[in-house]
Amino acid sequence: MSEAPEQSTRGKRNLLVTLPLIAFVALAGLFLYRLGAGDPSKLPSALIGRQAPAIDLPAIEGLTRDGKAVPGLTNASFAGNVTLVNVWASWCVPCHDEAPLLDKLAQDKRFQIVGINYKDAPDNARRFLNRYGNPFVAAGADAKGRASIDWGVYGVPETFLIGRDGAIAYKLVGPITPENLVKVLLPEIEKALAK
Repeated sequence: MSEAPEQSTRGKRNLLVTLPLIAFVALAGLFLYRLGAGDPSKLPSALIGRQAPAIDLPAIEGLTRDGKAVPGLTNASFAGNVTLVNVWASWCVPCHDEAPLLDKLAQDKRFQIVGINYKDAPDNARRFLNRYGNPFVAAGADAKGRASIDWGVYGVPETFLIGRDGAIAYKLVGPITPENLVKVLLPEIEKALAK
């Protein structure tokens, strides 16, 4: 008869060990599911539909386009225009991949492209744009990254679409690729141009 209480104690001990393990496995499974379930380029942004955050960035020292100095970036840069705002850096590997696509997009004069150069040295930023082409009508140096934080940037590259009204219409997290350019970004640009 002494075996029954001993088995009961052993069963309780096993349950105490097993329950936390089951809880851990369930949480780990949920975490992994959520991590792999979404496309990082579709991260929600609280800024969609709101006016672009205030920005006043100095020009990238020595940067020119078509023989003229490229101005820094302020909210006045967006006034009345459909604008792509690209957050980039010369040290960012995906930025190198998307640069030719931005240069090609800059040929469409129905909208403009401006840049936020994130935590980069002016010499490196100029070399980068000299190598790939400068698509930016205005480009601000965000040396400390503060403006990018205000814009809700998770990491470079990121691209925002600003409507003529100055509100953020769309946000692309990650690099512009041939696929997301055709399937997502160009349709979003066309919507903004139609307004």
